[in-house]
Amino acid sequence: MIRMAAASRARLFGLALLAAFPLLSGCASVIPNTADPARPAVSPSAPSRPLGQPRPYIPRPSERVGIVVQPIPATPRAPLAAAAVPADATTAANSGVTPGPDFSVLGVTAEQAAAALAAFRISCPSVQRRADASGLTQNADWTESCAAAASWADSDAAAFFARYFGTVQIGTGAAFVTGYYEPEIAASRTRQPGYDVPIYRRPADLVDADLGQFADDLKGRRIRGRVDGSSFVPYYDRVAIESGALEGRGLELAWAADAAELFFLQVQGSGRLRLPDGGVMRIGYDGQNGRSYVGIGKLLLDRGELQRGQASMQGILDYLRADPVRGAAVMNENPSWVFFRELTGPGPLGALGVPVTGRVSVAADPKYVPLGAPVFLSLDRAEPNGLWIAQDTGGAIKGANRFDSFWGAGEEARAIAGGMLARGTALLLLPRASIARLLPES
Repeated sequence: MIRMAAASRARLFGLALLAAFPLLSGCASVIPNTADPARPAVSPSAPSRPLGQPRPYIPRPSERVGIVVQPIPATPRAPLAAAAVPADATTAANSGVTPGPDFSVLGVTAEQAAAALAAFRISCPSVQRRADASGLTQNADWTESCAAAASWADSDAAAFFARYFGTVQIGTGAAFVTGYYEPEIAASRTRQPGYDVPIYRRPADLVDADLGQFADDLKGRRIRGRVDGSSFVPYYDRVAIESGALEGRGLELAWAADAAELFFLQVQGSGRLRLPDGGVMRIGYDGQNGRSYVGIGKLLLDRGELQRGQASMQGILDYLRADPVRGAAVMNENPSWVFFRELTGPGPLGALGVPVTGRVSVAADPKYVPLGAPVFLSLDRAEPNGLWIAQDTGGAIKGANRFDSFWGAGEEARAIAGGMLARGTALLLLPRASIARLLPES
């Protein structure tokens, strides 16, 4: 999102998305705080600044101008006729499943199909053992297609999807798609002049609590916090962390040059650190403090401090940097904090535990899309149209037909993801065994 166990969410958003500015996944997967929202006190031995005082940051010596990508308009496919979605629907299975057209008529290019097959192939081990919260598939449903994918030629990938999958529409089929990317910011492995914003690894005292273990009516609900004496309390929020709650514990994974850039890397959920010697260090999501995400883009719009024409990521960065003290105070209004770990394998990791691929992977709500399933998008913007694989999740990617498209790394990915805001229709590709069980009449 690059959410991520979740990759995340790496994740510049479109104007309207930034107006709401949810945490995407990222893509990073976030467990909302449902405990007492009172702010915990900071350990007396930890802080080096008064609680609540914003951490000043040093802007990078030069800023990349970046590139601008003009959206390419397109006409989406009309949604299939479907019954009204029940008001109490919470999964894909009880939102209504409508049989869709044959894959061969969707117009998926050979290049898209080959890239999707490669991503599907690496997802198969996770797909076959992961419990599907959507109610659409069972582990055994994937056996045939995963076995075939292992040796199927990428050059004939379209035939693979046509043979082993059928399409369905979930609910009304109305899709909303945003974008995320893998950001790159200036940082150092060691603290030195110009690099003094800590990037923290996950603290050992950050505890996940599964409330379902305590009461049946709390199944599926989780919180994060810490043990303080004999009490379980909320974990330190952003203000406390910025004020030094984690200092002196050896948790610094690296040191960033710009607090605003780190803030947005946390929103994305993973990224690359451009080191002073020219090297690159890749970091990925390794937990969140359990505090609810507050979108600063929406705050600034609601207050009239930004106009909608300014509500791009670059516009928000410009606002934060114009007055560092004011900017730090605004960032502190978002209590959520993301922790990272160094990644040494290929690519940022998605929620399935496998690398996500630019222009191929999407984040989705696992209650409405089986992770690992192919997704066909037909939108009012041409760039994201075609075949994707659901390999990630995101804290704000919720509900049927809500997707966050991953565009990779670099300036072009940043520009496309930053302006990605598209609506249209979506179809899921499900194994034929799943469709036979869900829609026996078809």
